[in-house]
Amino acid sequence: MGIARGAPVRLEGSGPVPTGLGRFGEFGGRFVPESLVPALEQLEEAFRVAWASTEFRDELAHLLTNYAGRPTPVTECRRLSERLGVRVLLKREDLTHTGSHKINNVLGQALLTQRMGKHRLIAETGAGQHGVATATAAALFGLDCTVFMGAVDVERQALNVWRMRLLGAEVVPVESGSATLKDAINDALRDWVGTVEDTHYCIGSVVGPHPYPWMVREFQRIVGDEAREQCRTILGGHDPDVVVACVGGGSNAIGTFAGFLDTSARLIGIEAAGLGLESGQHGASITRGVPGVLHGARSLFLQSEEGQILEAHSISAGLDYPGVGPEHAALASEGRAEYHSATDDEALGGFQVLSATEGIVPALEPAHAIGWLAREAGHEVPSGSTVLVTLSGRGDKDAAQVAERLGTELG
Repeated sequence: MGIARGAPVRLEGSGPVPTGLGRFGEFGGRFVPESLVPALEQLEEAFRVAWASTEFRDELAHLLTNYAGRPTPVTECRRLSERLGVRVLLKREDLTHTGSHKINNVLGQALLTQRMGKHRLIAETGAGQHGVATATAAALFGLDCTVFMGAVDVERQALNVWRMRLLGAEVVPVESGSATLKDAINDALRDWVGTVEDTHYCIGSVVGPHPYPWMVREFQRIVGDEAREQCRTILGGHDPDVVVACVGGGSNAIGTFAGFLDTSARLIGIEAAGLGLESGQHGASITRGVPGVLHGARSLFLQSEEGQILEAHSISAGLDYPGVGPEHAALASEGRAEYHSATDDEALGGFQVLSATEGIVPALEPAHAIGWLAREAGHEVPSGSTVLVTLSGRGDKDAAQVAERLGTELG
């Protein structure tokens, strides 16, 4: 039997626990000011106890079923499949409450916040999806909420800024640096240093110091666990040949991959090639990054020859980050996952082709995965392959931006 829409969510699986202070091979770790170490130790202990607790898992599963709307379906894309010559299945995280996979992680961290006796959430956001999810959970749990957002992203994601404020959150535009996601994380960390006694920093991706990459992966593995079971029902007991997900920090991809790590499926992450890898204006931190330390962890980052962090570029605010989660860096190093890229124009193509063939408007982040597949079907992905793509969010938030890029008007 497959997983029916509305069936109770089960949280039975757990992935590998990172070694030492959160090491995935040579990546990960905890590189933070001394003042944050006690808070991270408290968080790690709270997560270890909670994740081993039947009561905690049952409470989170109840929220994921009855509040977030899980399980999300896997949709077979017949018209797109016919067009591309491969069988395309979509894992529909766009159908969750708040419209993206971000709600899975945020509900888990909000429960932990409550357990730790703290009353305030802070978060960073790029595309706004994590900010909206955090503001939603804060409203649900009665927590104060502050969201840091680059000023550039505030402008290009105005709808999500309005939603966050409606939900009761304070949105703080960050003007420093490139005024995008990297700078929002910097300001969130500064806030946390001074408020750690009563504030939990709700990081939205598998980045940052230990235990965040591990904890966020565990809260997102529901995506991959569900998808594996659903695909086996659809495919007569088989796994997809290829599993594809977009990668910025990497939360939806690592959640998806977690369900397929012990299968023979090819795991492929799609980074933002922006204006082209040779242009220097992209967000392909695995493809073109080198090892370094940023935001509390060792991973792969876009850097100059002098080791300075370079600005990333992507049409998608959610992929506009110069680094990637350490577990992705380790998977790439081990060769278990492959990482390719799609340009801004290819993402726009993916946005349009999925809308026109299937009636599903994707967020610009997963539109990179669709755009890459449209380019590589019959090439990197052999004709006749079965491909699962995680649709991490819906495209309402990007409609005005895409219309402007295409030279059309809303209405």
